[in-house]
Amino acid sequence: MQRRYNPEEIETKWQSIWEEKGVFKTKEDPKKEKYYVLEMFPYPSGRIHMGHVRNYTIGDVIARYKRMQGKNVLHPMGWDAFGLPAENAAIENKTHPAKWTYDNIENMKRQLKRMGFSYDWDREIATCDPEYYKWEQLLFIQMYEKGLAYKKRTLVNWCDKCQSVLANEQVENGRCWRHTDQEVVKKEMDSWFFRITAYADEILEHCDKLKGWPEKVLTMQKNWIGKSTGAIIRFDVVDDEDAIEVFTTRPDTLYGATFLCLAPEHPRAKELVRGLPQEADVLDFIEKTLKMETYLRTADYTEKEGIFTGRYCINPVTEEKIPIYIANFVLYEYGTGAIMCVPTHDQRDFEFAKKYGLRLRVVIMPEDEKLSEDTMTEAYEGDGILVNSGPFNGQKNRDAMADIIRYLEKEGRGYGTTTYRLRDWGISRQRYWGTPIPIIYCEKCGTVPVPMQELPVRLPLDLDLR
Repeated sequence: MQRRYNPEEIETKWQSIWEEKGVFKTKEDPKKEKYYVLEMFPYPSGRIHMGHVRNYTIGDVIARYKRMQGKNVLHPMGWDAFGLPAENAAIENKTHPAKWTYDNIENMKRQLKRMGFSYDWDREIATCDPEYYKWEQLLFIQMYEKGLAYKKRTLVNWCDKCQSVLANEQVENGRCWRHTDQEVVKKEMDSWFFRITAYADEILEHCDKLKGWPEKVLTMQKNWIGKSTGAIIRFDVVDDEDAIEVFTTRPDTLYGATFLCLAPEHPRAKELVRGLPQEADVLDFIEKTLKMETYLRTADYTEKEGIFTGRYCINPVTEEKIPIYIANFVLYEYGTGAIMCVPTHDQRDFEFAKKYGLRLRVVIMPEDEKLSEDTMTEAYEGDGILVNSGPFNGQKNRDAMADIIRYLEKEGRGYGTTTYRLRDWGISRQRYWGTPIPIIYCEKCGTVPVPMQELPVRLPLDLDLR
């Protein structure tokens, strides 16, 4: 027996024997209990690092342990091969993304084999292989036919250096996370979305069924979904045929709404000021605000700013003409991107109204105090009895919510609804190296899915991207 361990000699010998005998190949065996072990597929950057070694060693230990317990273990490996990093790296190295990716896969596969991991290499996949991504395309078509995949025009975060769309999380201090010298701009373009909001209630329901999860994580998940119950209320715009729809969780304060605010991203924001003296100033404000990160716009320490559009709308219950502002704290991704502002009963609205000299009207009176617009130094956000609220005067504000919603529905001015902070998932990166979307664009028929029997729609590889 050798006194000194020689890894080069011993490991190479036994790895060769494992491969020759197919020790780690998985075969169907109904007598054995199945067990599936999968670590995250690596991005084929060209070489593995210690993070790979750590994760794949943990998975390999589990796979070997379960085999020793007599289970039929499936332990595959694959490559998360599509994406922007591979495309950019290929362009920088003056080669094609396909060649760059497959060369890297070969190199990393050699390294992983040398580590001796117990993978069934017969089941290896790469996400850039048409035999793999045809199944992605099949799922896309099925989602499209169920109304769960759709296309719409939207504002996206755009990096000129990446020539790609960025998620909100990839924008740091108004700049691209990859290129810190590159300012991210908002750009309007057609994009595909998955309708994940269709499952919001189901996800919420199952949050309470997750046993053993930290309460902090569950709370974050619920806040991310952000379920809110309230009403959609229509505010007619003066000298305009189209109304602005507002979502509110506080229909009981509708009689106190003295102005309306739009998100800078709202489709009506630029449209409302077209041709008006305020147009240039409003467009400058919109551009400046859209450069701010989303979380900063709503942060308590961020100064609340707005600009008057020069346009007015009609409060649907008081029938008063109230001004329309664009404000930095209103987000298009929540509700409808438009809010009714009740400065006497919302502190943020109160500060905004005081700053811009806007009207106040008390509509909820606490039972032990008499409020006056002239002497208020802050908003009253508690419950009480409705005043200055027409036929609803004298009711407790919380009790009146359902009555006010019924009134709006009867008059055709609104309706009760539930909305979510969760937004549908945008999947259009606007780059080449990715799964082709299996849709035909027809001038007569519009968007038509590729027949399933004709899948895959292959990504053309004869392009020069240099």
